[in-house]
Amino acid sequence: MGPVLAGFLQLLALIGALALAYVPLGNYMARVYSSDKHLRVEKWIYKGIGANPDTEMTWPAYLRGVLAFSAVGVLFLYLLQRLQGILPGSLGFDSVNPAQSFNTAVSFVTNTNWQSYYGEQTMGHLVQTAGLAVQNFLSAAVGIAVAVALVRGFARSRTGELGNFWADLVRGTVRILVPGATIAAVVLVACGAIQNFSGIHEVGQFMGGSQQWNGGAVASQEAIKELGTNGGGYFNANSAHPFENPTPFSNIFEIFLILVIPFSLTRTFGVMVGSVKQGYAILATMAAIWVGFVALMMWTEFAHHGTALQTAGGAYEGKEVRFGVGGSSIFAVSTTLTSTGAVDSFHSSFTGLGGGITILGMQLGEIAPGGTGSGLYGMLIMAVIAVFIAGLMVGRTPEYLGKKIGSREIKFAACYILITPALVLTFTAASMALSTPQHSMLNSGAHGFSEVLYAFSSAANNNGSAFAGLNANTDWFNTMTGLAMLLGRFLPMVFVLALAGSLAEQKPVPETAGTLRTEKPLFTGLLVGAILIVTGLTYFPALALGPLAEGLAS
Repeated sequence: MGPVLAGFLQLLALIGALALAYVPLGNYMARVYSSDKHLRVEKWIYKGIGANPDTEMTWPAYLRGVLAFSAVGVLFLYLLQRLQGILPGSLGFDSVNPAQSFNTAVSFVTNTNWQSYYGEQTMGHLVQTAGLAVQNFLSAAVGIAVAVALVRGFARSRTGELGNFWADLVRGTVRILVPGATIAAVVLVACGAIQNFSGIHEVGQFMGGSQQWNGGAVASQEAIKELGTNGGGYFNANSAHPFENPTPFSNIFEIFLILVIPFSLTRTFGVMVGSVKQGYAILATMAAIWVGFVALMMWTEFAHHGTALQTAGGAYEGKEVRFGVGGSSIFAVSTTLTSTGAVDSFHSSFTGLGGGITILGMQLGEIAPGGTGSGLYGMLIMAVIAVFIAGLMVGRTPEYLGKKIGSREIKFAACYILITPALVLTFTAASMALSTPQHSMLNSGAHGFSEVLYAFSSAANNNGSAFAGLNANTDWFNTMTGLAMLLGRFLPMVFVLALAGSLAEQKPVPETAGTLRTEKPLFTGLLVGAILIVTGLTYFPALALGPLAEGLAS
């Protein structure tokens, strides 16, 4: 079997598995967030945190819950790292320095999971399990909760209430993420991923000498890392490490975990707003972009010119031979079009155009299908923009799902769209203008610029993957990427929840002959175009200086 055919068959198998999970998982999540009943364990949690899950919240109250909970998470994880040296299960590792502790705490609480450290040489078992793994669950649950609040904004009328943040948080964790991650961890252990709390071992090497390896609760963290679109690796090699990702089957299974909740949330959206066709329209938009990016990536990596590459059958540099070019291409696109950041290959070693595809995937806002929750609310924001553009073209007040899109709503959507590009481009420009940050670049020219652009695109979009070739463990990059992650996560949430509150207060607008049919293929095409033009062209000058220049020159 040739490598191209193998990659194509892997893609078909993945699409088939996602299709089988779409309806049952999407319907289940809709029931989770629509039920008025609480499980016994959930009641214990509410009592422990002093929350009343039946109290409805307006958008400012919902936002205060998100921010307060996340702030406590950052503080707890920061202190856990700073005290690691005196805590049990440290494996003899020292406490993490302040700048890196801040960066890591922010990274895992914001669902970014950017890592400027070697996981197996920095974090002990306690920090990995009680700190990082726990935040993998909670940050993902926060993202889904905010998405559900926006969906309620479309579904409800004549009220400013969006549900209860604490109930949404707990339900997402207890009923969706914990069961799903438990099943996934069992599958990964069966595939060969390790799950233990062993200490450090001295391991001999084939060419002489030795290397130190430590075990860990890898399978359980790998499961929620992918299912919650987190991305932080237990080991520095991330999902290219055989302890995290042992076989070609586990590789496809991990890609499935990355995509299954974001894609299925479109079904949840359709069910909750009372029209599954609306969910299918959003799904079709996400799928079209994802499949298009996968096809482009495979083309660039399989068909790149050059005698060595053509003889090898593709661009194999930086890719795990266990997974091949096809599996690595699918993984790279899936992880950068979601907010996952896990990698099974080094994106810096991709062809110039292939590296550009990974950067553009993040810069689109990671909405195809995006992260757990963040992908759905990002896509719905883009749907509002697309409806507004259509309304301008026909001279009619735009409407979406029976709600008018007026000046207030479009301002919230516009602010959401502008925040991330402003962060990415500002921090990238500052890093290129100052002399000290440039010392972290191991490459010069277009590729070196791509490294920095990738870093801040990853941080501000809460992705977490790295281009490699950039030493990000400096005070500058730890601080600046930390700020980019904080602002890139929570400022958009402000406008998402404000938009949700504004929509929920409206009375429904009856559908007429002039109403734009947003469940039709025409709207899907309009939405894809709006995404590529409104967000993609924002970054075109920066992409032209980096990956495009490198790709055209090679």
